[in-house]
Amino acid sequence: MFGASSGIGTETARVLALRGLHVVMGVRNISAGKEVREAIIKEIPIAKIDVMELDLSSIASVRNFASDFNSSGLHLNLLINNAGIMATPFMLSKDSIELQFATNHVGHFLLTNLLLETMKKTARESSKEGRIVNVSSRRHQFSYPQGIRFDKINDPSGYNSLSAYGQSKLANVLHTNELARRLKEDGVEITANSVHPGPIATNLFRYHSFVSGLVDVLGKYVIKNVQQGAATTCYVALHPQVKGMSGKYFVDSNLAESSSQANDAELAKKLWDLSLCLISKCS
Repeated sequence: MFGASSGIGTETARVLALRGLHVVMGVRNISAGKEVREAIIKEIPIAKIDVMELDLSSIASVRNFASDFNSSGLHLNLLINNAGIMATPFMLSKDSIELQFATNHVGHFLLTNLLLETMKKTARESSKEGRIVNVSSRRHQFSYPQGIRFDKINDPSGYNSLSAYGQSKLANVLHTNELARRLKEDGVEITANSVHPGPIATNLFRYHSFVSGLVDVLGKYVIKNVQQGAATTCYVALHPQVKGMSGKYFVDSNLAESSSQANDAELAKKLWDLSLCLISKCS
């Protein structure tokens, strides 16, 4: 469970713990993660929660987390890729990748790949379906006109913070769909689905004070609370009705249509190759 130190990530971790699952929270801010852990244990004394350091914008941090988790001996049935940033000014990550693309897509892509063998092993040994849930957004429909700026991912010219966010969220859905195809091809009992949590008043809006102001004024009328926002993620992660469903997109705990770009299989394969290329250049 990643991005669990605030917002819908915290609520998702609480629900998983309430269901009796052993939750491992990968968080950038360890002190914030420990506070969340303590709050959940106070409410659910029998909760099993571990906190591990993870900065998804850093390839080295992702590799360290995966290495530590894989050597821990823990099983892995559910992988929830929830961490994200939104509409930041143009910045590069430590690995010189545009920050939103690095954090929202590349980090999750690499981490999923590095944890996949542990998930496959768990699925075989437990005879239980493994599930991967990628938290995307309806903003995936509002990327750049070409969808993914393959040759200009790290180019500040033409950068638009909201379009770049949409690009990273489109990448989440494309990654999910290509991953689902590969898992099916491998014949493993692991599904991959993406979700749109809905408009939620979280700290994602911190770079846009005007939007934050609107949320404060209009939020109670149009914005979901964190419990409502986490509901679809929890449904796709836990509900028996979702068993066997893979490569799907969910909104409000129901199947929904993603954009035509998100359903472009060739675009998904091209993104997969770009992601591997970006990672190899940084390793």
